Amino acid sequence: MPTAHNGDVEIHYELDGPDDGEPVVLLEGLGYGRWMWRWQRERLSDEYRVVLPDNRGTGDSDVPEGPYAMADMAADLDAVLADVEAADGTAGLDAVHVVGASMGGMIAQQYALDYDRAATLTLLCTSHGGEESVPIPEETAQTIMAVPESYDERETIKHRMEPAVSDGFYEERPDLVEQIVDWRLARDATEAGRNAQAAAVQAFDVSDRVGEIELPVQLLHGDADRVVPVENGRMLDEKLPNSDLVEVEDGPHLFFVEQPDLAAERTREHLRAHSIGGESDGGAAGDTGGETASADSDAADADSSAAGGN
Repeated sequence: MPTAHNGDVEIHYELDGPDDGEPVVLLEGLGYGRWMWRWQRERLSDEYRVVLPDNRGTGDSDVPEGPYAMADMAADLDAVLADVEAADGTAGLDAVHVVGASMGGMIAQQYALDYDRAATLTLLCTSHGGEESVPIPEETAQTIMAVPESYDERETIKHRMEPAVSDGFYEERPDLVEQIVDWRLARDATEAGRNAQAAAVQAFDVSDRVGEIELPVQLLHGDADRVVPVENGRMLDEKLPNSDLVEVEDGPHLFFVEQPDLAAERTREHLRAHSIGGESDGGAAGDTGGETASADSDAADADSSAAGGN
Protein backbone atom coordinates (compact mmCIF):
# COMPACT_ATOMS: atom_id res chain seq x y z
CA MET A 1 0.00 0.00 0.00
CA PRO A 2 1.38 3.47 -0.87
CA THR A 3 2.56 5.63 2.01
CA ALA A 4 2.82 9.42 2.26
CA HIS A 5 4.73 11.30 4.96
CA ASN A 6 3.64 14.40 6.83
CA GLY A 7 6.75 15.00 8.87
CA ASP A 8 7.23 11.87 10.96
CA VAL A 9 3.62 10.68 10.46
CA GLU A 10 3.00 7.98 7.86
CA ILE A 11 -0.36 8.10 6.09
CA HIS A 12 -1.32 5.02 4.13
CA TYR A 13 -3.68 5.25 1.21
CA GLU A 14 -5.18 3.11 -1.53
CA LEU A 15 -5.87 3.82 -5.21
CA ASP A 16 -8.61 2.45 -7.43
CA GLY A 17 -9.95 3.19 -10.89
CA PRO A 18 -8.24 4.22 -14.14
CA ASP A 19 -4.93 6.08 -13.90
CA ASP A 20 -6.18 8.74 -16.32
CA GLY A 21 -9.52 9.27 -14.55
CA GLU A 22 -10.17 12.55 -12.78
CA PRO A 23 -8.97 12.04 -9.17
CA VAL A 24 -11.51 11.86 -6.36
CA VAL A 25 -10.38 11.57 -2.74
CA LEU A 26 -12.78 10.08 -0.18
CA LEU A 27 -12.39 11.14 3.46
CA GLU A 28 -14.08 9.07 6.14
CA GLY A 29 -15.68 10.11 9.41
CA LEU A 30 -14.51 9.99 13.02
CA GLY A 31 -13.04 6.60 13.82
CA TYR A 32 -14.18 4.98 10.58
CA GLY A 33 -11.91 2.98 8.31
CA ARG A 34 -11.86 2.94 4.50
CA TRP A 35 -14.61 0.31 4.47
CA MET A 36 -17.07 3.20 4.94
CA TRP A 37 -16.60 4.18 1.29
CA ARG A 38 -16.79 0.69 -0.25
CA TRP A 39 -20.14 1.37 -1.97
CA GLN A 40 -19.14 4.77 -3.32
CA ARG A 41 -15.76 3.43 -4.36
CA GLU A 42 -17.42 0.64 -6.32
CA ARG A 43 -19.75 3.06 -8.07
CA LEU A 44 -17.16 5.75 -8.90
CA SER A 45 -14.03 3.75 -9.75
CA ASP A 46 -15.27 2.84 -13.22
CA GLU A 47 -14.76 6.46 -14.28
CA TYR A 48 -12.68 8.19 -11.62
CA ARG A 49 -9.30 7.59 -10.02
CA VAL A 50 -10.30 7.09 -6.40
CA VAL A 51 -7.87 7.96 -3.61
CA LEU A 52 -8.69 6.46 -0.19
CA PRO A 53 -6.45 7.57 2.70
CA ASP A 54 -6.57 6.15 6.19
CA ASN A 55 -6.91 9.15 8.50
CA ARG A 56 -4.17 9.43 11.13
CA GLY A 57 -5.17 7.17 14.00
CA THR A 58 -7.00 4.79 11.66
CA GLY A 59 -6.27 1.58 9.78
CA ASP A 60 -2.71 1.31 8.48
CA SER A 61 -1.78 4.93 9.16
CA ASP A 62 0.27 6.01 12.16
CA VAL A 63 -1.38 6.82 15.47
CA PRO A 64 0.61 9.79 16.76
CA GLU A 65 -0.10 11.06 20.24
CA GLY A 66 -3.19 13.28 20.37
CA PRO A 67 -5.03 15.48 20.51
CA TYR A 68 -5.19 16.06 16.75
CA ALA A 69 -6.25 19.25 14.99
CA MET A 70 -8.19 19.44 11.73
CA ALA A 71 -5.21 21.31 10.28
CA ASP A 72 -3.09 18.21 10.99
CA MET A 73 -5.41 16.03 8.96
CA ALA A 74 -5.65 18.57 6.15
CA ALA A 75 -1.83 18.53 6.02
CA ASP A 76 -1.94 14.72 5.93
CA LEU A 77 -4.28 14.91 2.94
CA ASP A 78 -1.98 17.30 1.10
CA ALA A 79 0.93 14.93 1.73
CA VAL A 80 -1.09 12.10 0.17
CA LEU A 81 -2.09 14.13 -2.89
CA ALA A 82 1.51 15.26 -3.33
CA ASP A 83 2.62 11.63 -3.18
CA VAL A 84 0.17 10.16 -5.70
CA GLU A 85 1.72 9.63 -9.11
CA ALA A 86 -0.17 11.53 -11.79
CA ALA A 87 -1.29 9.82 -15.00
CA ASP A 88 1.65 11.36 -16.88
CA GLY A 89 4.11 9.84 -14.43
CA THR A 90 4.87 13.05 -12.55
CA ALA A 91 4.55 13.24 -8.79
CA GLY A 92 1.53 14.90 -7.24
CA LEU A 93 -2.03 15.75 -8.22
CA ASP A 94 -2.59 19.40 -9.10
CA ALA A 95 -6.40 19.26 -8.92
CA VAL A 96 -8.73 16.79 -7.23
CA HIS A 97 -12.39 16.39 -6.29
CA VAL A 98 -12.63 16.16 -2.50
CA VAL A 99 -15.47 14.15 -0.95
CA GLY A 100 -15.83 14.01 2.83
CA ALA A 101 -18.43 12.67 5.24
CA SER A 102 -18.93 13.90 8.81
CA MET A 103 -15.39 14.49 10.16
CA GLY A 104 -14.17 13.89 6.60
CA GLY A 105 -16.31 16.84 5.52
CA MET A 106 -14.56 18.96 8.13
CA ILE A 107 -11.17 17.90 6.82
CA ALA A 108 -12.38 18.82 3.32
CA GLN A 109 -13.41 22.32 4.42
CA GLN A 110 -10.11 22.88 6.21
CA TYR A 111 -8.23 21.61 3.18
CA ALA A 112 -10.07 23.92 0.78
CA LEU A 113 -9.23 26.88 3.01
CA ASP A 114 -5.56 26.03 3.53
CA TYR A 115 -4.46 24.42 0.24
CA ASP A 116 -5.07 24.86 -3.48
CA ARG A 117 -5.45 21.35 -4.93
CA ALA A 118 -9.22 21.04 -4.37
CA ALA A 119 -11.31 21.60 -7.51
CA THR A 120 -14.71 20.74 -6.01
CA LEU A 121 -16.09 19.68 -2.65
CA THR A 122 -18.82 17.18 -1.88
CA LEU A 123 -19.73 17.38 1.81
CA LEU A 124 -21.92 14.74 3.40
CA CYS A 125 -23.59 15.00 6.81
CA THR A 126 -21.14 17.55 8.17
CA SER A 127 -20.83 20.95 9.84
CA HIS A 128 -18.68 24.07 9.84
CA GLY A 129 -18.35 23.70 13.62
CA GLY A 130 -18.33 26.47 16.19
CA GLU A 131 -20.95 27.80 18.56
CA GLU A 132 -23.45 28.40 15.75
CA SER A 133 -23.55 24.75 14.79
CA VAL A 134 -26.24 22.41 16.10
CA PRO A 135 -24.55 19.89 18.42
CA ILE A 136 -25.14 16.18 18.61
CA PRO A 137 -28.52 15.64 20.29
CA GLU A 138 -28.33 14.71 23.97
CA GLU A 139 -30.22 11.46 23.39
CA THR A 140 -27.67 10.40 20.77
CA ALA A 141 -24.76 11.33 23.01
CA GLN A 142 -26.22 9.28 25.83
CA THR A 143 -26.66 6.25 23.56
CA ILE A 144 -23.06 6.46 22.40
CA MET A 145 -21.65 6.90 25.90
CA ALA A 146 -23.95 4.70 28.00
CA VAL A 147 -22.94 1.22 26.86
CA PRO A 148 -24.19 -1.59 29.14
CA GLU A 149 -21.29 -3.19 31.02
CA SER A 150 -22.39 -6.66 29.91
CA TYR A 151 -21.90 -5.88 26.20
CA ASP A 152 -19.01 -7.48 24.36
CA GLU A 153 -17.03 -5.67 21.65
CA ARG A 154 -19.45 -6.50 18.83
CA GLU A 155 -22.49 -5.47 20.85
CA THR A 156 -20.77 -2.23 21.85
CA ILE A 157 -20.10 -1.30 18.21
CA LYS A 158 -23.72 -1.95 17.25
CA HIS A 159 -25.02 -0.03 20.25
CA ARG A 160 -22.91 3.04 19.48
CA MET A 161 -23.68 2.92 15.75
CA GLU A 162 -27.46 2.63 16.16
CA PRO A 163 -28.19 6.41 16.08
CA ALA A 164 -26.30 6.67 12.78
CA VAL A 165 -28.65 4.33 10.91
CA SER A 166 -32.38 4.26 10.24
CA ASP A 167 -34.89 2.76 12.65
CA GLY A 168 -35.35 -0.86 11.65
CA PHE A 169 -32.03 -1.10 9.80
CA TYR A 170 -30.63 -3.68 12.22
CA GLU A 171 -33.75 -5.86 11.97
CA GLU A 172 -34.06 -5.54 8.18
CA ARG A 173 -30.38 -6.00 7.32
CA PRO A 174 -28.85 -8.29 9.99
CA ASP A 175 -26.27 -9.90 7.68
CA LEU A 176 -24.99 -6.54 6.48
CA VAL A 177 -24.86 -5.22 10.04
CA GLU A 178 -22.69 -8.16 11.11
CA GLN A 179 -20.43 -7.61 8.10
CA ILE A 180 -20.06 -3.92 9.00
CA VAL A 181 -19.13 -4.90 12.55
CA ASP A 182 -16.43 -7.20 11.13
CA TRP A 183 -15.04 -4.37 9.01
CA ARG A 184 -15.10 -1.98 11.95
CA LEU A 185 -13.22 -4.40 14.16
CA ALA A 186 -10.59 -4.87 11.48
CA ARG A 187 -10.20 -1.38 10.04
CA ASP A 188 -11.47 1.34 12.40
CA ALA A 189 -9.36 3.67 14.55
CA THR A 190 -7.73 2.54 17.73
CA GLU A 191 -9.24 3.90 20.94
CA ALA A 192 -6.36 6.38 21.21
CA GLY A 193 -6.78 7.40 17.59
CA ARG A 194 -10.54 7.85 17.98
CA ASN A 195 -10.12 10.05 21.04
CA ALA A 196 -7.47 12.16 19.30
CA GLN A 197 -9.75 12.59 16.26
CA ALA A 198 -12.68 13.48 18.52
CA ALA A 199 -10.62 16.32 19.98
CA ALA A 200 -10.11 17.68 16.47
CA VAL A 201 -13.85 17.53 15.78
CA GLN A 202 -14.68 19.24 19.05
CA ALA A 203 -12.24 22.08 18.38
CA PHE A 204 -13.16 22.52 14.70
CA ASP A 205 -14.61 25.91 13.82
CA VAL A 206 -14.43 27.52 10.38
CA SER A 207 -17.79 29.26 10.72
CA ASP A 208 -16.21 32.66 10.10
CA ARG A 209 -14.09 31.46 7.15
CA VAL A 210 -16.21 28.93 5.29
CA GLY A 211 -17.67 31.68 3.10
CA GLU A 212 -14.20 32.09 1.60
CA ILE A 213 -14.61 28.72 -0.15
CA GLU A 214 -15.61 29.69 -3.68
CA LEU A 215 -15.31 26.19 -5.14
CA PRO A 216 -18.44 24.39 -6.36
CA VAL A 217 -19.77 22.57 -3.31
CA GLN A 218 -22.41 19.87 -3.18
CA LEU A 219 -24.01 19.29 0.22
CA LEU A 220 -25.77 15.98 0.90
CA HIS A 221 -27.47 15.60 4.26
CA GLY A 222 -30.09 13.22 5.60
CA ASP A 223 -33.07 15.09 7.00
CA ALA A 224 -33.34 12.48 9.79
CA ASP A 225 -29.66 12.66 10.83
CA ARG A 226 -29.46 12.02 14.59
CA VAL A 227 -25.70 12.57 14.81
CA VAL A 228 -25.09 15.79 12.85
CA PRO A 229 -28.57 17.37 12.54
CA VAL A 230 -29.61 18.59 9.10
CA GLU A 231 -29.68 22.20 10.31
CA ASN A 232 -25.89 22.08 10.02
CA GLY A 233 -26.11 21.36 6.31
CA ARG A 234 -28.58 24.20 5.89
CA MET A 235 -26.23 26.61 7.67
CA LEU A 236 -23.37 25.55 5.42
CA ASP A 237 -25.56 26.15 2.38
CA GLU A 238 -26.33 29.66 3.61
CA LYS A 239 -22.67 30.54 4.20
CA LEU A 240 -21.11 28.98 1.11
CA PRO A 241 -21.26 31.21 -1.99
CA ASN A 242 -21.44 28.38 -4.54
CA SER A 243 -23.28 25.46 -2.97
CA ASP A 244 -26.16 23.12 -3.68
CA LEU A 245 -27.91 21.40 -0.77
CA VAL A 246 -29.72 18.10 -1.29
CA GLU A 247 -31.64 16.83 1.73
CA VAL A 248 -32.09 13.06 1.63
CA GLU A 249 -35.63 12.21 2.67
CA ASP A 250 -35.65 10.14 5.89
CA GLY A 251 -31.89 9.85 5.53
CA PRO A 252 -29.86 8.94 8.65
CA HIS A 253 -26.25 9.92 9.29
CA LEU A 254 -24.99 6.95 7.26
CA PHE A 255 -27.47 7.53 4.42
CA PHE A 256 -24.70 6.86 1.87
CA VAL A 257 -24.39 3.32 3.27
CA GLU A 258 -28.13 2.70 3.26
CA GLN A 259 -28.78 4.49 -0.07
CA PRO A 260 -25.52 4.06 -1.98
CA ASP A 261 -26.95 4.55 -5.48
CA LEU A 262 -28.55 7.87 -4.56
CA ALA A 263 -25.36 9.17 -2.94
CA ALA A 264 -23.16 8.03 -5.83
CA GLU A 265 -25.51 9.42 -8.47
CA ARG A 266 -25.60 12.84 -6.82
CA THR A 267 -21.83 12.83 -6.38
CA ARG A 268 -21.21 11.83 -9.99
CA GLU A 269 -23.59 14.52 -11.26
CA HIS A 270 -21.65 17.13 -9.31
CA LEU A 271 -18.25 15.91 -10.50
CA ARG A 272 -19.35 15.80 -14.13
CA ALA A 273 -20.93 19.25 -13.91
CA HIS A 274 -17.62 20.65 -12.66
CA SER A 275 -15.07 18.58 -14.55
CA ILE A 276 -11.45 19.34 -13.77
CA GLY A 277 -10.77 19.25 -17.51
CA GLY A 278 -13.22 22.07 -18.05
CA GLU A 279 -15.92 20.08 -19.86
CA SER A 280 -19.32 20.11 -18.18
CA ASP A 281 -22.43 17.98 -18.53
CA GLY A 282 -24.51 20.95 -17.42
CA GLY A 283 -25.89 22.11 -14.10
CA ALA A 284 -24.17 24.17 -11.44
CA ALA A 285 -23.89 24.33 -7.72
CA GLY A 286 -26.34 26.72 -6.20
CA ASP A 287 -28.99 26.36 -8.90
CA THR A 288 -31.63 24.45 -6.94
CA GLY A 289 -32.03 26.48 -3.76
CA GLY A 290 -32.40 23.27 -1.73
CA GLU A 291 -33.81 19.94 -2.80
CA THR A 292 -35.15 16.73 -1.32
CA ALA A 293 -34.05 13.37 -2.66
CA SER A 294 -35.45 9.94 -1.97
CA ALA A 295 -34.76 6.40 -3.10
CA ASP A 296 -37.45 3.81 -2.42
CA SER A 297 -35.40 0.64 -2.84
CA ASP A 298 -31.85 1.90 -2.94
CA ALA A 299 -30.90 0.54 0.48
CA ALA A 300 -31.05 -3.04 -0.77
CA ASP A 301 -28.18 -2.33 -3.15
CA ALA A 302 -25.74 -2.11 -0.25
CA ASP A 303 -26.08 -5.86 0.27
CA SER A 304 -25.16 -6.61 -3.35
CA SER A 305 -21.68 -5.07 -2.95
CA ALA A 306 -20.98 -6.11 0.63
CA ALA A 307 -18.93 -9.12 -0.37
CA GLY A 308 -16.15 -7.32 -2.25
CA GLY A 309 -13.75 -4.40 -1.86
CA ASN A 310 -11.79 -3.08 1.11
